[in-house]
Amino acid sequence: MNFGGAMNAAENPAAHNVDLVSWYMDIPPISRFYLTGAFLTTAACAVDIISPFSLYYNWELVVGGQVWRLLTSYLFFGVFSIDFLFHMYFLVRYSRLLEEGEFRGRTANYLLMLLFGVACISLVASYLNVHFLGSALTFMMAYVWGRLNESVRMSFLGFLTFNAPYLPWVMLSFSVLIGNSITMDIIGICVGHMYYFLEFVYPVVADIRGWKIKRIMEPPLPLQWLCGTYHGGVVEEVHVPLNHG
Repeated sequence: MNFGGAMNAAENPAAHNVDLVSWYMDIPPISRFYLTGAFLTTAACAVDIISPFSLYYNWELVVGGQVWRLLTSYLFFGVFSIDFLFHMYFLVRYSRLLEEGEFRGRTANYLLMLLFGVACISLVASYLNVHFLGSALTFMMAYVWGRLNESVRMSFLGFLTFNAPYLPWVMLSFSVLIGNSITMDIIGICVGHMYYFLEFVYPVVADIRGWKIKRIMEPPLPLQWLCGTYHGGVVEEVHVPLNHG
């Protein structure tokens, strides 16, 4: 998944002068943890502390006891390179936009989204010949963010403008143009659509039709407690315009 150029809605040039440590500490916790894990994993491979062969996803090895592969297959994005930097850019950008936007104050919900993505992507990967799954999770983030920000205008390489919901499709098209495999792109888009429907569309439909189960993607109490978002059983309502469906 090489994207060859930055895709920006708007970028402040002064941001380049921000102290790196301050920028890092300003990243919300889940996004910062993911960035740190990806960087340290790549660094450990670069100095031969660990081998990528001990990180890739393989269901038979996971069942055989190497359960860490469920995590490490989402942390390794290749060797330090321009491609790695692009992956980190898109990961941090859209993870941060989600965590600071729709999921602000709802850390448990955001973590549940990532866990849902990991579970679904890993399930599909068990039947396909794919081993490093982080790019699919990034595509999922971009898809969900795009659907939640339909009016945001973006540009690609400075000449192609489009609305945010088309972001993952533009990224996918670029992957096709440069000859990259789009398997992970498609998996990420499909899983992102599943999550978007369950989290933002289903509650609206369930409320209109009077179904007993109003929400499916509600984080369990232990997860809420772990993330510090448990409020004594009070469930926060999510309101989504009907035209999002």
